[in-house]
Amino acid sequence: MRYSLSLFIYRITLILLFPLILLVFIIRSHNHTAYRQRVSERLGFVSKLFKQNGVIVHAASVGEVIAITPFIKQLLRYHPNIPLTITTFTPTGSAQVIKTFNDQVQHCYLPLDIWPCTWLFLKALKPKALVLMETELWPNLIAHCQQKHIKLQLINGRLSDKSMASYQKLSWLIKPCLQRFDAILTQSEENYQNFIALGADPQNCQISGNLKFDLQINPDVASKQQVLEQCITEQRQIWLVASTHPGDEQLTLDCFTTLRKEHPTLLLILVPRHPERFESIFQLCQQHQFHTVKRSEHNSVTIQDDIWLIDTLGELLPACALADIVTMGGSFSTIGGHNPLEPALFKKAVIVGHDMANFKEVLNQLQQQHGIVQLNTRPSNSADEITSALSNKVNQLLVDRSARNKLGENAYKVVKANQGASEKSVIALVQLIDNQ
Repeated sequence: MRYSLSLFIYRITLILLFPLILLVFIIRSHNHTAYRQRVSERLGFVSKLFKQNGVIVHAASVGEVIAITPFIKQLLRYHPNIPLTITTFTPTGSAQVIKTFNDQVQHCYLPLDIWPCTWLFLKALKPKALVLMETELWPNLIAHCQQKHIKLQLINGRLSDKSMASYQKLSWLIKPCLQRFDAILTQSEENYQNFIALGADPQNCQISGNLKFDLQINPDVASKQQVLEQCITEQRQIWLVASTHPGDEQLTLDCFTTLRKEHPTLLLILVPRHPERFESIFQLCQQHQFHTVKRSEHNSVTIQDDIWLIDTLGELLPACALADIVTMGGSFSTIGGHNPLEPALFKKAVIVGHDMANFKEVLNQLQQQHGIVQLNTRPSNSADEITSALSNKVNQLLVDRSARNKLGENAYKVVKANQGASEKSVIALVQLIDNQ
């Protein structure tokens, strides 16, 4: 009774908020036109050419698409003929799906979790199973799947103590959602216990490990790496700052100004997280009097160039191969950091800031094996203090090749030792759909 009431209130609330949600998309589309394209998919309408009776896998954005790629490829090997639909929520995630899988899969946006939208979506595709990731819990979608006897799997389950506190306030709605999953595969023991504490059925839960360890240097990545390497005309030390957010670029440029005094030929590679910010970041680099080359213009990077701005999609991973040191953006504010395993795959020295909440277990594993440097700063530190700490650490590693190499080797060992979550997740899904 409580759940039915909670779900009813949730549905009514989202229907009432629908105009505001559309307004948010319109505002976001001011800088990113893709947010006002394919709106029909957001409402639950999919192409009539899409095949039915397959599997839907949802990966919200770019990071999730990259993490889920080994899972998708293994699933295609197990079931090469099953219709596979990958949904995303962001345009950058959509672009990554198209770039990675082309016509191997069906692709559209996941509809808004509003009753008519999710109903239309599932009616059109009639899937055998729906796979969600990490903490993607959509009550309407989950309820519809349960009513239509569609198998539900949560993979790479992540439920931090912070998220627990938020979800517990909505336990009337969230607990029944979790109990409708046929399989929940978690990243770690801590996450496993948190899911059970929140109400998941222990019989349907297991620890699979983290999908994000299953990165591979596939032929496409190797080819892109080669192309990027050929763009740089001179042998130079390279500092790459990845997945930057507002504030990260200013911090980076302040550090770079300091570092260039000791390392005048140092090349900075900047890889922003969001495409709509590419141009403003280019202008910021120009304002700091740094000669900046845009990757999208396909020009060579000469010894006269200071910064290479990667204003393209799908090139972060191969770009990591070029660097001597990689710093992860999103870790110096309240974003929660980004995946340090990407540079670790190439045995690179990695530096992160104080906030790695989204990668707590990964960070702990890397720290235990001395495979990462986390700055000893706090959110309360001034910008100058954080700038000083970051520039000092980058400088130390630029000078000490042995320390760089040791960090990179240790990080790589952690990656290799923890691979296998994709295969476990695929096997669990195959058992669900084959036993129907």
